[in-house]
Amino acid sequence: MDWTKQLGRYILIMVLQVLLFDRLQLWGVCHPYIYILCLLMMPITLTHTADMIIGAAVGLVMDICCNSLGIHMASCILIMFIRPFLLGLIVNDKDRLNEQICLKALGPEAMIKYVVILVLIHHLTVFSLAAWSWSYIGFVLLETLVSSTVTILVIMGYNALRYK
Repeated sequence: MDWTKQLGRYILIMVLQVLLFDRLQLWGVCHPYIYILCLLMMPITLTHTADMIIGAAVGLVMDICCNSLGIHMASCILIMFIRPFLLGLIVNDKDRLNEQICLKALGPEAMIKYVVILVLIHHLTVFSLAAWSWSYIGFVLLETLVSSTVTILVIMGYNALRYK
């Protein structure tokens, strides 16, 4: 994929996250983080180190915009660390991915598994680090479930429209 398109998509998604989705709070438990779409759709041709550096940079930008003291950075590094191993488990033939990860390349079942697992890990990490106490575990799980559902629907909707 052309890096200018990738960078343009990243900037657009980050602007949407900061200006729209950060302000969208349903019942105090829904905090969709669509910015991880940039990380989930990164080309598979990058090295593991490059993946984690990009994850750190994306998380740092979100931390600066949300004033969240490293929570997003830690969560993004974690999902970028797990990502290649998860792809290895889900996709038997990585050659068919042709550099990009999308609904068309992975197929619906593998794409849903990939997105659901990484979004749940990301959101659970974000909300657990934000709560920083086991006494809020019920609320953390509720936030994770509701926010992940909305985030997954947005990401899958984007992929369905973009890669018909």
